[in-house]
Amino acid sequence: MKTIKINKKILSVNDQIAAETREKFRSHNLFSINMMSSPGSGKTSLIERTLEKLRNSLSIGVIVGDVQTERDARRIARFQIPVKQIVTRGTCHLNAQMVKNALSHFNMENLNLMIIENVGNLVCPSNYDLGEDLKVTMISVTEGDDKPLKYPAMFRVSSVLIINKVDLLPYTDFDLEQCGKYALRINPKLKLFFTSCTTKEGLEQWYQWLQEQTQRRKKE
Repeated sequence: MKTIKINKKILSVNDQIAAETREKFRSHNLFSINMMSSPGSGKTSLIERTLEKLRNSLSIGVIVGDVQTERDARRIARFQIPVKQIVTRGTCHLNAQMVKNALSHFNMENLNLMIIENVGNLVCPSNYDLGEDLKVTMISVTEGDDKPLKYPAMFRVSSVLIINKVDLLPYTDFDLEQCGKYALRINPKLKLFFTSCTTKEGLEQWYQWLQEQTQRRKKE
């Protein structure tokens, strides 16, 4: 029996498209983030709060990924900013080709921040480069504080961890400090935010960080 070795990365085509998208973003001085989480952690709510605060100071575009429906895109469209929904019809993550196709609906000359909301899933999205500058992972205190230990790849590839719904801490046994330690053990470079989209706790720090990153890209 003859054995054939295949050394080419399975995701090499995806990575090539992602590299092209990244170059396109940078040629327009556009800062981009890929927001990932399990379902229900609050990604869309955080995007809504971010648009409420920053849409008059930053030019923002949003790409939304969901398995079905365009509900999240409709929620975001009410802020009168450009948004494109990607319905994956069963696929548990976005890939670079999907994002490339979605970008044809935007005039990137008029944008300086692109938010990509990935499909709710703490496994598959970590494997796919979309051409973004940074990956942002969100979890909530209604989930287990051991999420970083159970899904280490997601935290390893991310630059930011947002722990959301901190207003519900009194009603859970979630250990905020321990969760942070688990995450930093996997990725010591993670930047942590502790937020509530209901009480707006911690959101000012998030807004400030986004503005700083966007302004830095403008100067590059």
